[in-house]
Amino acid sequence: MQHTLADVLPSVAASFGVSDPNPLAIEENRDVVVLLVDGLGAQLLIRGAHEAPTLAGHVTTTLRAGFPATTATSLTSLAVGAPCAVHGVIGYSFAVPTGAGGPRTLNALRWTYDNADGPDARAEAEPESIQTGPSRLEALAARGVDVHYVVPGYQATSGLTRAAFRAAGTVHPASTLDEVRAGILAVARHDGPDRRFAYAYYPGLDMAGHLHGPESDEWHEQLRAVEKTVADLYADLPATCTLLITGDHGMISAGTRVDLDAAPQLHRGVRAVAGEARVRHVYLDRLDARDDVAQTWAGTLGPHARVATREQAFDEHWFGDIRPEPGIAARFGDVIAVAEGDAVLLRPEAEPMESTLVGHHGAWSDDEQFVPLVVRR
Repeated sequence: MQHTLADVLPSVAASFGVSDPNPLAIEENRDVVVLLVDGLGAQLLIRGAHEAPTLAGHVTTTLRAGFPATTATSLTSLAVGAPCAVHGVIGYSFAVPTGAGGPRTLNALRWTYDNADGPDARAEAEPESIQTGPSRLEALAARGVDVHYVVPGYQATSGLTRAAFRAAGTVHPASTLDEVRAGILAVARHDGPDRRFAYAYYPGLDMAGHLHGPESDEWHEQLRAVEKTVADLYADLPATCTLLITGDHGMISAGTRVDLDAAPQLHRGVRAVAGEARVRHVYLDRLDARDDVAQTWAGTLGPHARVATREQAFDEHWFGDIRPEPGIAARFGDVIAVAEGDAVLLRPEAEPMESTLVGHHGAWSDDEQFVPLVVRR
């Protein structure tokens, strides 16, 4: 059975004595740190193993990120221990109700309305009401485990952190790898009997991949820097701390660029298009036009995308084996398009920043879906 990111924190919680399953067989220890390196794909690590021997040499298993393979969804799946059909953070952006004004697109990574640079949505789309399920960090805190975060300072109060992780904890602001290393060591080096869990995060590898492409010179420079930090932690961490390292998704380089904004037929009967370049959610003015819109999108995109209705995607378990409850189901597009091969479904007018990126992720390819689980005990 292929394990997923959603298996990591239940396994960690079980190692602390919480009555969760432990499918990854994480052994009991005083402290545990989970370091998530954004964009650390398993296939990319295999191909870059000569530059990251510590990372590559301690991979215990390969996980599926889950679909869609994108940061907002993956971090929530990690924290909650469930797929997006359960927790409801279904992608980079998606529709949420706003009362009398009707649904509006929420960018879940930035927690803004309309687009990445839109207005702050935290007051109206309260993160704890968008994702209502308990996180495994809350279960750890209830067990008496001290919770720590080693993350960029802005993430401490971000909408996504509030929605996904939910538990209060000690924050060690960390934007650089040196700060990540120092924060992890600060968590692990203590003499008291208290038990600690830390979630740590580093975005640099993902950023290099988006801007320059996975396996670019800039990406390899970041991989070497991550490797050095991990090797240092392997040498410096006390035996009382278990370190787990994983990613939230892999990445591909854009090949065929499909401009959705340049195809007017794709917008007839369409109220909004959300998601990202590898997975698009299409929301309709009228539900009775669903089949016609799906046919138009399939005919226009041809071999560059798999197009399905929402119900078809649910029947085929794209988003997990559990069918979403109605409030979450309404967040998914009436029609969903998933890019195939190296195609990206761009919106240069509506998403100018995202449309310039070289690296993308979200869909079903092994390069996007598989992430390593590295364990240091």
